[in-house]
Amino acid sequence: MEKKKSLTREYVEAIAVALILALIIRTFVVQAFRIPSGSMIPTLLVGDQILVDKVAFHFRKPKRGDVIVFKFPGDESRDFIKRIIGLPGEKLEVRNRRVFINDKPLDDGAYAYHEIFDAFRIPPRDDFGPVTVPDGQYFVMGDNRENSQDSRFWGYLDQEKIVGRAFIIYWSRNTEKIFPLELRPGRFGRLVE
Repeated sequence: MEKKKSLTREYVEAIAVALILALIIRTFVVQAFRIPSGSMIPTLLVGDQILVDKVAFHFRKPKRGDVIVFKFPGDESRDFIKRIIGLPGEKLEVRNRRVFINDKPLDDGAYAYHEIFDAFRIPPRDDFGPVTVPDGQYFVMGDNRENSQDSRFWGYLDQEKIVGRAFIIYWSRNTEKIFPLELRPGRFGRLVE
């Protein structure tokens, strides 16, 4: 005759299994992040809570327009979020705040936001390059172009430092409902080309 488990033991086992599954999912599949700065305004607001797909880039290469979370090259204990602008092998230049890829202007009007318009041009913020993005590396920029510490200031991002692709805002201070980033109406527009 099989001995019946106590109710307490069943609860403890269920909680233990749930914690193990949550740890596995957080480590390998999806992770939640909170947006700490305004560098991605208007796409992401300070305090927005997002989910990051940690599996996406195991099946495909990052592409221009992907919003990614990565380990900051200067301090890997910090996570940053930016948009991929330049791909490996591409020539990239910023001229008077306008991005050029392989000598052609980048159509980034759906997400690029210029907070400050002044008569002063500040390198590398407003004028950068031309440079060629090395193999295995990416050039990333914040959507809030005048208020973002990004590849213009600290260099290229190694693909190995990418944590994953942001794919949904599950809580925002904005009154809008929950939408995948690509479908976010109003301030979100289209995030991928």
